[in-house]
Amino acid sequence: MNGPEIDVEFAPELGMFVPHARRTGATAVGTDGSSTLGHVVESMGVPLTEVGALVVDGRPVSFSHIPAAGESVRVRAVERPQRVPGAPLRFLLDVHLGTLARRLRLLGVDAAYESTDIGDPALAARSAAERRVMLSRDRGLLRRRELWAGAYVYSTRPDDQLRDVLGRFAPELRPWTRCTACNGLLAEATKEQVADQLEGGTQRSYDVFAQCGECGRAYWKGAHHDRLEAIVVRALAEFGSR
Repeated sequence: MNGPEIDVEFAPELGMFVPHARRTGATAVGTDGSSTLGHVVESMGVPLTEVGALVVDGRPVSFSHIPAAGESVRVRAVERPQRVPGAPLRFLLDVHLGTLARRLRLLGVDAAYESTDIGDPALAARSAAERRVMLSRDRGLLRRRELWAGAYVYSTRPDDQLRDVLGRFAPELRPWTRCTACNGLLAEATKEQVADQLEGGTQRSYDVFAQCGECGRAYWKGAHHDRLEAIVVRALAEFGSR
C-alpha cells in the first residue's frame, strides 16, 4: 500500500493472530488512504470479534475510522466478561465444536450446534436470524459482516474451550436442564413415560428420569454420570457465582 503509514501495536492477547515480527511493540503499516481502520486490523490477521477497542493517539475510535499518516494505533483485546447486546445470551457452534456444545448444554447454556458443514453463509445467516453468538475457530467465518456476534475459540482442548467461553461471556449456569443431544429443555419423567428407551438393567436399577421436550430422549444417572458431574462441579466452582 502506498497511502498513509501508521504505527500499530497489538495487545499481547492478540499476538497469536499476527506474524511473529509484529507481536511486540509498534509496527509501521502502510495503508491505502481509504480503507477503515477495522479493515486494516483484519487484513493483519485479527478478527474484529476479538478487538475490544481501537485507540488512536490516546483516544478511542470506531472501526470505521480512516487512518491518517503518522497515527499511533493501539489494538486492545476484548474485555472479559464480555457483554453482548440483547437477551437472552445464546450461542451457535460450528461443526468442529461438538464436544464444547454438549458441555455447554450440560450446564444449561443455550447452545445450538450444526453437526454437518452447512457453510459459512448459512451459519452467519442463522447467527443473525436467531441473535446467537457464533463460536468458531474459523477466522474467515468470524469476519462475515452479517454475524449477530462472534467469538474465536482459542484452544483445541474441550476443557480449555469451556473455560474460555464461560470466562468470556459469564452465562447463567443451570446444569441438567438441557438435552445434550438437541439443546431442548428437560422435564421430569416417570419410568413408564420413557420405558421404550430402557433396557432391562436400567429398568430395574433406576427410578428417576428426565425427558427432552423436543426430541424425547430420556436421561438418568447412568454409567457416565460421575464424569459429567465432575465437569459440572468444576464449572460451578469457578463460574457459578457470577
